[in-house]
Amino acid sequence: MSDKLYHECHEVISQGRAILEDLQQWGFESVIPLPDKEPVSAVDQLQQDVSTPHIPKSMAELETIVSGCSLCPLCEQRNKIVFGAGNPQARLVLVGEAPGREEDEKGYPFVGEAGKLLDKILLAMHLSREEVYICNVLKCRPPDNRDPQPDEIASCEPFLKQQLALIQPELIVTLGRFAAQELLKTKEPIGKLRGNWHEYEGIPLMPTFHPAYLLRNPSGKRPVWEDMKQVMQRLSHN
Repeated sequence: MSDKLYHECHEVISQGRAILEDLQQWGFESVIPLPDKEPVSAVDQLQQDVSTPHIPKSMAELETIVSGCSLCPLCEQRNKIVFGAGNPQARLVLVGEAPGREEDEKGYPFVGEAGKLLDKILLAMHLSREEVYICNVLKCRPPDNRDPQPDEIASCEPFLKQQLALIQPELIVTLGRFAAQELLKTKEPIGKLRGNWHEYEGIPLMPTFHPAYLLRNPSGKRPVWEDMKQVMQRLSHN
């Protein structure tokens, strides 16, 4: 070892000894080196990915996510998830409550008698299913078509919010009491809500009666048509 290298090593050791003596005076009895960062295992990485909220970038991606949903007990009895159908860039979105028996069998919204009546309403508005988007608050059928439970709503409502965020419609029509109360976060009866414009996250919203209600109460058809004329007027001016 050269004299120059010897003196440099001696100086480094002396400096290190001085630092340790200072640390001892400050109360540190030993110096514990920080461990090297361990690589994240594939399992840990997967858990991190699952715990991180994911925002779908398209309706197709969101539908793929929803198709495997098991967030509430309704998944145990369903035949098919009823995600929604229509134009993913629709100006008008119609939101119902939940799938019924026929919807649960076919995986498509509003396909029974109520659906046929809805088609007639749309036809009278010079619209078709292909031009609008139709979905429900819940994507699975509640047993015996009972009202949705709070835990079911909490599990499923984020999917509806994501649908509406992806579509960004100009107008929303809620069909029936439950959908109107859920989107507007109110307990007001549908009889008081319908016929008046409301707002959902900046989007004009018109509540009206559910087509199934009209099948039982034909006198409700005229008020619904008055509501739809307001919707048509808004669409024509936008």
